[in-house]
Amino acid sequence: MKPSPSPAWFVTGTDTEVGKTFATCALLLSLRRQGYRAVGMKPVAAGTDADGRNEDVERLIAASGLAAPRELINPYLFQPPIAPHIAADEAGVTIDIGRIADAFDRLRGMADAVLVEGVGGFRVPLDRRGDVADLAQRLALPVILVVGMRLGCISHALLTVDAVAARGLTLAGWIANRIDPSMPRFEENLSALRERIDVPLFGVIPPASTPERAADCLRFSGGQGSEDRDLRGQGSEDRDLRGQKTDELAALRAGVRTENRALGFRGQRLERTDDR
Repeated sequence: MKPSPSPAWFVTGTDTEVGKTFATCALLLSLRRQGYRAVGMKPVAAGTDADGRNEDVERLIAASGLAAPRELINPYLFQPPIAPHIAADEAGVTIDIGRIADAFDRLRGMADAVLVEGVGGFRVPLDRRGDVADLAQRLALPVILVVGMRLGCISHALLTVDAVAARGLTLAGWIANRIDPSMPRFEENLSALRERIDVPLFGVIPPASTPERAADCLRFSGGQGSEDRDLRGQGSEDRDLRGQKTDELAALRAGVRTENRALGFRGQRLERTDDR
């Protein structure tokens, strides 16, 4: 019998600079506390220092529970801190999703758990046609959404939830990251999101936090128990089970497609942004 693959998740955000890397590090620490040899992956990163290192990649490496080759953790790294499809075009490089998938499979074979952090928001372009959503769909992982809590986040969050569903992917849960400590009516905004996002809220990361403190705030489990069944039952199966979705998710996808067609979206594609 083929062994079950290690659990893995795809971490995306409502925008760039909403704390995806910070939240991913907290999730990694949470898994490590449960005894998992967890590793973070940043398939595409843009922006390097004088030593040619990317801050997000370095943070994921530091938070991971095992040493893995950099070329697997970060297959594509570009020097300018700009949108990845532009950086790749300027470098004469094509971001190959197949290469990223191969690196992910190798990491998954080495670790007990893998967290794959996207770049920018869920629809950030990777080349002239493909985007982060295509990468998430290729990996066929459950998605964790990081919501940067600031004015406008409700619409951004709900649009991302719809985009994830339209790709046939499972939203495993979400994290509220308080990136704006002075956000007016924070509790009311949080309540509005909880009422509209019908998956678990893994936790609220307080302002000026550390990864260790943020991990304390998360209810996220890769081990045994009901929380683990919730997570593993929502998409960490092998990719040959990707078509076995719940009736509720199928109905949601159909509703999103119908609404998109009514609004004139072609191929269920939302407007792209120049995030990195």
